Amino acid sequence: MLTGGRRYVSSPPAFSNDAKRLLVCAGSSVSIFSTATGLQVTSLEGHKAAVTAVIVVPTSSPSTKMLCYCWTASLDGTIRYWDFSVPELIKTIDIKYPIHSMVIPSLSVQPTDTNDQRKLFAYVSTEETKDQENQSKALRGQIRKCNLTDSRLVGGVTLAETRQPEFITISPSGQYVGIRIKRKVRMWKVPVADSERAVIKKITLHHTKNLTALAFHPFQRIVAAGDMTGRILIWRGFGNRTFTAVDGLVSKRSVVIDDDRPGVRGNDDADSCTTWHWHPAEIKILSFSSDGAYLYSGGKEGVLVVWQLDTGKKKFLPRIGSPLIYFRDSPDPTLSSVSCADNQIHLLKMPTMEIMKTIAGVKPPCSSPEICEGLRGGVAFDHNAGIAALRTENYCIQLYSLFDDLGISEVQVCERNHQPGDEVTVVVTLVVLSPDGSLMSTAEVKLAEEGLGGLVCLKFWVSGSQNKEFSLSTIVYEPHRDANISAIAFHPTRRMAVSSSYGGDFKVWTCNIDSQHKGQLLLNSGWSCHACGSYRKKPMTAATFSPDGSVLAVAAETVITLWDPDKNILMTVIGETLMPIGSLSFVGKSEYLVSASMGPQSQLSVWSMSKLSMSWSYKLHVEAVASMAESSCFAALVLLPESDNETTNERRDGVILLFNAADPVPTATWLVKKAKGGFLSFMQVNKSSSDGNTVNEKSTRELLVYMDCDHEYALFDPYGKEGNELGVIQRDGLPDLEEAAKFGYSSVYGQLPEFGLKRNQTLLVPSVPPERSWETLFEGSSHNLPSLTKLCSAFLESLLEKRTAAAAME
Repeated sequence: MLTGGRRYVSSPPAFSNDAKRLLVCAGSSVSIFSTATGLQVTSLEGHKAAVTAVIVVPTSSPSTKMLCYCWTASLDGTIRYWDFSVPELIKTIDIKYPIHSMVIPSLSVQPTDTNDQRKLFAYVSTEETKDQENQSKALRGQIRKCNLTDSRLVGGVTLAETRQPEFITISPSGQYVGIRIKRKVRMWKVPVADSERAVIKKITLHHTKNLTALAFHPFQRIVAAGDMTGRILIWRGFGNRTFTAVDGLVSKRSVVIDDDRPGVRGNDDADSCTTWHWHPAEIKILSFSSDGAYLYSGGKEGVLVVWQLDTGKKKFLPRIGSPLIYFRDSPDPTLSSVSCADNQIHLLKMPTMEIMKTIAGVKPPCSSPEICEGLRGGVAFDHNAGIAALRTENYCIQLYSLFDDLGISEVQVCERNHQPGDEVTVVVTLVVLSPDGSLMSTAEVKLAEEGLGGLVCLKFWVSGSQNKEFSLSTIVYEPHRDANISAIAFHPTRRMAVSSSYGGDFKVWTCNIDSQHKGQLLLNSGWSCHACGSYRKKPMTAATFSPDGSVLAVAAETVITLWDPDKNILMTVIGETLMPIGSLSFVGKSEYLVSASMGPQSQLSVWSMSKLSMSWSYKLHVEAVASMAESSCFAALVLLPESDNETTNERRDGVILLFNAADPVPTATWLVKKAKGGFLSFMQVNKSSSDGNTVNEKSTRELLVYMDCDHEYALFDPYGKEGNELGVIQRDGLPDLEEAAKFGYSSVYGQLPEFGLKRNQTLLVPSVPPERSWETLFEGSSHNLPSLTKLCSAFLESLLEKRTAAAAME
C-alpha cells in the first residue's frame, strides 16, 4: 500500500545538527528530507495521530554533529525519543493528553552531552479531551510541565489555562517561553537550574489588537510580536520591573485567567516599545537572526521581509506565491527554510534569500467561489503514469506523482500576477487528462463584476515530454456562448474531445495533426469544433466516451442520450433518473454504463447498453465513481448519512463500495474519512514477481487510489491483501487495516453495510422497454424518427387499444 499527500506545513520543521537534513512533521509521521536534493530519505513512523512538534537534540561540540537524536510530540498524547539516523525509537512517554505544542528549554540553555545526567523538562500545550469528566469546561487548553527523564507530567504545575490550546514559543537561549492570547503576551522565565519545584516567574505584555506571532531575541531581553493588522511591536528590556506573578507552581484550582479587557502598551512590563508597519495583513512569521541583528517577518501577502533591528531598514524576498507560515534558521548560517500555506517548503541561501530547493508536497484544494460548487473536475488522473493533475490557488495545475509522492511540474493556466490575498477574479473550474496523458483540457471562468465582464474559456494543452511539461495549444473563448462548461471528456484513441454545458448543448472538438508526424502533436496544432448537439434544450450535465470510442454518452439533465460522435447522430435515449445526472462512466469493456445523480434524491444507477435499460440502482449520495479498464468492476465513493456518523465513527463520513456491474451487491467496502469532496481512480501498473522483476509488460494490475478532500491519498490493490478485509481510512485520511475488527464488517457482503441500505431493499424500478412501444415512440430528436411503416403500425395498435378500452367502459 502506498500513501501520500500529507501536509508538510502543519507544524514547524527542524534542521539536523549538520544542516544536511530537514525533519518535517507529516501527518502521523516525521519525514526526513535531504537539504541538498530536497528528496525524502527516511521517516519516523510510530505515532497514531498528527505529529505537532519535532525538536532536534543539539550537540556540545563539532565532533558530535553526527549524533542524530530528536524528540517528537503528537495529538496521540505521547512524546517519543528517536535516533533518526537509523531510524529507531528509543523511548515513549504517554501523558494521555493531546499535545499541540512542545518546547524543551534545557536543550537551548546548553547543548546536551550524551553523559549529561541532569533531568530534562519539557513544557507542553495540552488539551482536555471530551472523555474527561468536565466536558463543558470553557478552558480546554493548558500549559503544563513534563519530566522527560522520569516519563511523567509534573503534578500540580500548570502555567496557564486557555480557551483553546496555544502555540508555545521559546527563546533561543532557553530562558523564556511564551504564548499569545488575544491582545496579550504571556511569558515565563525558566530558571537555569530547572527542577520540579523551581519558581517560574511570569511576565505580561499588552497590545490593543489581537496578536498573531511571537519571537524572542537570541541573547537580549527583546521580544517582538505581530498583530492582525500587519504591525510589528518590539518590546525592549522586558522583565526589568517587579514580576507580575512570583508563584510559578500554580495548581489547577488556583489558576486565574486574565480577562479580555484591552490593555495599553504604556502599562507593559518593558522599558520601551517600537512599532513597524509594512505588511498589509496579519503577520504569521517572526524570527530573529542567529546574531540578533535582523528580524524576519512574513504573512498572508507571501513576502519575506528582513528588518535591520537597529535602523528599521528592510529588504524583501517577494513573489513566493503563497502565505508564509514558518521560518527556521539552521546551524549553517547560509541555510534557512520558509514554510508556505501551499504545502511547499523552500530552502533559502542566506543572506541573499535565494530559493535553492523546494520540498513540494501536494497542494491543498483551492477555495473556489459558489460558481464551482457541484463541479467534479478538481482532480484528473493519468491512469498509466500514476499522475494526478490538481487545481491550485494560484491559477495553476499541479502535476503530482502518486507513486513517488512528489510534485513533478506546474502549468500556469491563467497568465496574471497573483499575490496571496488577492480577490479571486478567475476560477479554474475543470481539468481533464486524456487516457494516454499527452493531452490536457482546462476550463476557466472570469467572474463578472456587478453583472458585467464574465467570460468562459476552454483551453487545450499538449505534452511532448515525459516530465509532463504542458504547452498551450488552443484557446476557445465562450465555447458555449455565455454558459458554463459542465464536463469535458477525451476520446480513448483519437484526438477528439467533447465539452458539455449547462446552456443546453455539447460540442465535439477535433485536433489537426501533421500527417508527417505520426501520433505526434505539434505545438501549433489547433482544435476546432467538429459537431454540436442538443436534446430538448435541456442542460447537458455530464459526458463520456465508450471504451472503443464508438459511442458518446451525454446526460441531458435526467436522461442519457447516446450519440455517434463521428456522424453526430442521436442513436437512442435511455432513462430517466429522479435528479440531474452529475457523472457518467462506462465500466471497462463491459456493456454497462454507470451514472450518479445529485440532489435530495441522489442516485447511483447502472445501465445495460444491450437492453438499453436500467439494471439496478440505489439511492446513494455519490461523490465519485471510478471504473476498471480491463474488467466489469467499478468503485463508488458514497457519503454516509449523518445519523450514522456517530462519535465512535467521528470524521469517517464515507465508504468506498466495490461493485461488479452485473451484481448490485458490493464485493468489498472500505470506510473512509473526509469523503465529501474526495476522488477515486484506478491506476494500471505492471505485475512484478517476488524479487521485484517485471513478469510481463502486458500483464498489468489495477490499483485503487482514494484522495480525500485535503488531497491526502492511499493507493492499494482492492483484490490484494488490503482488499481481503475491511480497510478503515482513519489516520490522516489514509487506510488503517488494523482497525477493521472494531467495526465488525467483512469484505464480501450478503447485505450492504449498516449505513441505511440493505441488500433486500426494494431497488428502484428499472426502466425496461415497455410492451406498449408507442408510449416512447416519439422520444428523441426529430431527425431520428422511425420509418413510416413502423410509425403507422404502432399508431393503429394504440388506436385499437383505446377503442377497446372505451367499449369495455360502456
